[in-house]
Amino acid sequence: MKPNLSFLGAAGTVTGSRHLLQINGKHYLVDCGLFQGGRRLRQKNWEPFPFPPEQIDAILITHAHIDHSGYLPRLVREGFRGPVYASEATCSLLEILLPDSAHLQEQDALYANKKGFSRHKPALPLYTRRDVEQTLPLLRPVSFRKPLELDQLVVTWWPAGHILGSSWLQAEIPTFEGGCTVVFSGDLGRYGQEVMADPHPGWQADYLIVESTYGGRLHEETPIGDVLEKLIRSVTAQRGVLLIPAFAIGRTQQVLYHIRRLQDQGRISDLPVFIDSPMAVEASHLYCRFGDDHNLDVNLLMDERQCPLRCNATHFVTSVEESKQINQMSGPAIVLSASGMCTGGRILHHLKWRLPDKRNIVLFVGYQAEGSRGRLLLEGAETIKIHGEHIPVRAQIARADALSGHADENELLRWLTTFQRPPTRTFIVHGEMTSSQALQRTIHQRLQWKTTIPIMGDQWTLNGTASKNGYTSINA
Repeated sequence: MKPNLSFLGAAGTVTGSRHLLQINGKHYLVDCGLFQGGRRLRQKNWEPFPFPPEQIDAILITHAHIDHSGYLPRLVREGFRGPVYASEATCSLLEILLPDSAHLQEQDALYANKKGFSRHKPALPLYTRRDVEQTLPLLRPVSFRKPLELDQLVVTWWPAGHILGSSWLQAEIPTFEGGCTVVFSGDLGRYGQEVMADPHPGWQADYLIVESTYGGRLHEETPIGDVLEKLIRSVTAQRGVLLIPAFAIGRTQQVLYHIRRLQDQGRISDLPVFIDSPMAVEASHLYCRFGDDHNLDVNLLMDERQCPLRCNATHFVTSVEESKQINQMSGPAIVLSASGMCTGGRILHHLKWRLPDKRNIVLFVGYQAEGSRGRLLLEGAETIKIHGEHIPVRAQIARADALSGHADENELLRWLTTFQRPPTRTFIVHGEMTSSQALQRTIHQRLQWKTTIPIMGDQWTLNGTASKNGYTSINA
C-alpha cells in the first residue's frame, strides 16, 4: 500500500494545521492546531476529529503556536495516547502554553456563563487543565538535526526561525520504492532579523508542504523602530495608552527588544511598559535557556539596564487583580497582552476599556486571521463585539508587519530556492485562499514547480495521484 497524505486543517485557511501521513498501517499526525478566527472556523474545533485519535501512532509538532499545537489536549481527551515529538524548546514552551490555554478557556466559559452571552447553556471549555495534565507526559523532546527513527518514518527537525524551537520537518519513508522524502515547512521565519536566526536551508523533497500566510505580500520596509517611535510619541503627547495585542511567545519579546533599543537611543521617554501575560516571564526565561535559536545575548538575571528583553520601567503582570488595575490607570503607558489576534484572553478586557477613547492606539504586530477581532479592527470596524457587548471603536488602529514572524512571499521563495531539485509536488497550505493562489502563481512563474492547493479533507497518494475531493493545481 502506497503512503497517503491527508489534509485535515490549514487547507484553504490559515489556522488549524493538521496533516496526516499513513504508511503501511501506521499513522503520523504532523501538527495538531486549533482553528482560530470567525465562529465558522472556531466551530471546527468542536467537530469530531476526522480520524480515530486512538489509531494515531505519533504526533510530530513543528512549533508551539496554538494554531499548530493547541488541539493536543482535545485529541488526548478523545482517546489519543501516543508520543508527541517536538524540539526541546517547543516542548518547554508547550509546558507553559497548554496549561495557559486551558485556563483561558475555562475562564472564558466561566465568564460567558456569568454574563449569559453564550449560545450554549452552559458554556463549556474545549478542554480543561486536567486534559492538559494528561497531555504533557506524552511530550518527547528531540534535538535539531538529529534523525528520529520511528516504525515507518525517519524524521529530522531543522530550525525554521519563526519562534523559539520552531522547525521544518524532513520526513523520510525508507520503505517506499527506494525511499521518499516529505518536507513540512511549518511556519517559516524571516531572514536577517535581529532577534531570531534565519531559517535553515532546505535540501531535497519529493513532496513539499509549504505555508503561504503572506503569499502575494511583502512586509513593509519602514524600520520597526520608526513605527514604534512615532506611535509612542503620539500616546505620550495625548496621555493615552499604546495597546499591543501580542502573543506571549515570540512577538512580545520582539516588541520589548525594539522598545528597549528606542529607550537606549533616547528616541522615546521611559513610559511604564506593562506585560499582561502570565506566560511572558516564563517564555522570556526560555530565551536564556535556548540561546542557539536566536541572536541575542540574554540573561534575565542581568540588571534591568543590561538585559535586551527588559525595558526601563517594565512591569510583569500575573494576577487578575493587577490586570484590572491597568484599566483604571491613565496614560501615557504601553500595554502588551495576549492573544495576538484578540480571540480571547486578557487583551479583550483591555480593548473594552481602551477602544472607546480616541487618545489610545491599538497596534497589531502580527497576522490577523479572517474573521478575528484583530482583522475586523484593521478593516475599519466602527464597533466590535466583546463578551456580548458592542464596543465603539474610537481609538486609532495601526499595524506593523515589519515585526511579523512569518516570511513574506520573497522570503518564502528564497527558502524554496535552497532545495537542490524541484519536488514532485508542492502543496500550498496555511493561508487564506487568495494568499495561497498568489504564492502558487509566483512559484509557477519563477520555479516552474508542480503545485496544488488542497482543500479540507483532501487525500493524496504519494505517487502523484489525487483521491477524495477536488484540488486546485497549476502545471498538473
